[in-house]
Amino acid sequence: ELIASENYCSKEVREAAGSILTNKYAEGYPGKRYYGGCVNIDGIEELARNRACELFGAEHANVQPHSGSQANMGVYFSVLKPGDKVLGMDLAAGGHLTHGAKVSFSGKLYDFYSYGVSRETECIDYDQLRKTAMELQPKMIVAGASAYARALDFAEFRKIADDAGAMLMVDMAHIAGLVAAGYHMNPVPYADFVTTTTHKTLRGPRGGMILCRSEYAKAVDKAIFPGIQGGPLCHIVAAKAVCFHEAMTPEYKAYVKQLLDNCQVLAETLNAEGFRLVSGGTDNHLILLDTMSMGITGKDAEETLDAVNITVNKNAIPFDEQKANITSGIRLGTAAMTTRGFKEKEFIQVGKWIAEALKNKDDENLKEKIRKEVISLTDQYPFEV
Repeated sequence: ELIASENYCSKEVREAAGSILTNKYAEGYPGKRYYGGCVNIDGIEELARNRACELFGAEHANVQPHSGSQANMGVYFSVLKPGDKVLGMDLAAGGHLTHGAKVSFSGKLYDFYSYGVSRETECIDYDQLRKTAMELQPKMIVAGASAYARALDFAEFRKIADDAGAMLMVDMAHIAGLVAAGYHMNPVPYADFVTTTTHKTLRGPRGGMILCRSEYAKAVDKAIFPGIQGGPLCHIVAAKAVCFHEAMTPEYKAYVKQLLDNCQVLAETLNAEGFRLVSGGTDNHLILLDTMSMGITGKDAEETLDAVNITVNKNAIPFDEQKANITSGIRLGTAAMTTRGFKEKEFIQVGKWIAEALKNKDDENLKEKIRKEVISLTDQYPFEV
């Protein structure tokens, strides 16, 4: 399991998510519900909010969004009007659909413009970003990505936003766990709004969350309910409270360090095998691999690796010349298999299997051999049930 946006949540998180709390309606917020019988739900949601604020150093948290996309929508709805000018990272450069893609509600409702990466470095060009922001004077700048392997400089984003007279929203969905453990710059001190999912590296239930400055708390809460959602998923809110607690432990910090170490050795192994890494490497939990550097499309690479029980996703790379459903690359992540117990030794082997399979994609006997070896290794690292 190498999909960068996936992970294995703990038994305790799953117990909360599968609890009888799923039976309860609780429209509204703690102390201000539109249903009776919410005294216990109020306590759970308040616990989740307080833990989220403590974990990330935020002034206010809304833990009700059902997903990261709805968290982003909630922020937009709280301070933007249809047609407002917004600047977000181009989907083709590693951004997310909700950062202004024309097929998304974000690109349909707002006047989104995009920034990208340098053709030479394949990293964000902050000088060009500043130039674009000063010319456009957007109401909001959106930072964050879903396929960007380098660290993000939120302090520089803040400076640019201030100079352009814009609010700053950071979508930290992919790196929230790294931020929680102290291995990536925390966007909360710099951003007006921070959104995230609670799964991925944070290793909680599938869901979303908004962190914001206290001055925006009322507008954010109103945008989520009654703006775009009805009743919260009480069982998922409880599971979020559990995962926030887990993310405060020394064991979790050690886990994040290990997944980062694992990502480095996986990147080094693939590079040694002749594959080109987009931007030349990685600073986080994911790798964007240029498979066309070895003459294979992302689609073919995904299907080849599926055949040997290695799960990845095809992914466009910057300045990709292939169609979106074909792509020139794949995205790899180390969060899930690190949870299973993989360390550097195992990820070196994984890198060798990936290279061997992709270099010999038409050799069915070899692929069957790799598949059996993959099963043999993963059987040694069962996930708790």
